[in-house]
Amino acid sequence: MRISPVFLSIALLTILQPAHAEILAEAQIGIKIPLAQKPSTRPMTVAYIPKLKHYYIADGGLAPMPSEFESAASKSQIHAYDDTGKYINSSKPGYDNRSIYYNPNSNKLETVTYNVSSDVGFSPNTGIYSIDLTDTGELKDTSGDVFGFNPAFGDAATMPSYNPETKQYYAKQERSNKVWVVDLKSRDKVGEISLDLTKAGVAFDDISDHFVAYSGVKGEELVVLDVDHKAALIFDLNGKYVGKSELPKSLKLHAQNHYNGTGYANNMLFVYRENEGEFGTYYGFNVLN
Repeated sequence: MRISPVFLSIALLTILQPAHAEILAEAQIGIKIPLAQKPSTRPMTVAYIPKLKHYYIADGGLAPMPSEFESAASKSQIHAYDDTGKYINSSKPGYDNRSIYYNPNSNKLETVTYNVSSDVGFSPNTGIYSIDLTDTGELKDTSGDVFGFNPAFGDAATMPSYNPETKQYYAKQERSNKVWVVDLKSRDKVGEISLDLTKAGVAFDDISDHFVAYSGVKGEELVVLDVDHKAALIFDLNGKYVGKSELPKSLKLHAQNHYNGTGYANNMLFVYRENEGEFGTYYGFNVLN
């Protein structure tokens, strides 16, 4: 039987179309990480390194004012856990971490600090830094420079996510639906995404104020935590609302979840449950199948 060239072309195009992940109507728990010790400051966000199969949880808090007795280094720590949630170790590299992520382009664990958008009064510990690890993934107290302050990030407390394909950052702006697109080569934002919150049925003060996640899934790239309605909201890179995944209604979220205690790593949305366990527990939810 002969196959029409037109039919063959259509069939190939269908096969080659990038598949969209299914948005799970109800989020599924992928992992729980009970914190093994009291957070040094506020628990901020989570990273995962696939090769090492380790999770990294970063705390964030302002550094003390420098004096002749104390440096301006933040007391915030970073903590390592294995892929079962077992505690490994902690380090104090000296940064007020806002966003921590694994960069496959540099093969490093990296952190974006508070006030990355300004150098006023916060140098030299403001910007983007790589966190040193041992060969087996334990944290060290040492770090390296990646990039200094950049006004393109906008909001001082933003918790940006990183797109390794474009090497760009998505920086959520506070008290708004705006996400700035940042390329480190530029001192100005290279784009702006307006999330369609009206279509999603929420207001800007319902969702996490500083956090937006990059999922890596085509057409469903941006994930936002709806704190007030306990859901993960999914948008594309144009800001179009795509759908939502409901979090368990029994999940107790607090006002702090608007400003910290979130993350997206190992294809899961992480939420900090403050009142579970001695020091709180991070839940990793699968929201995209």
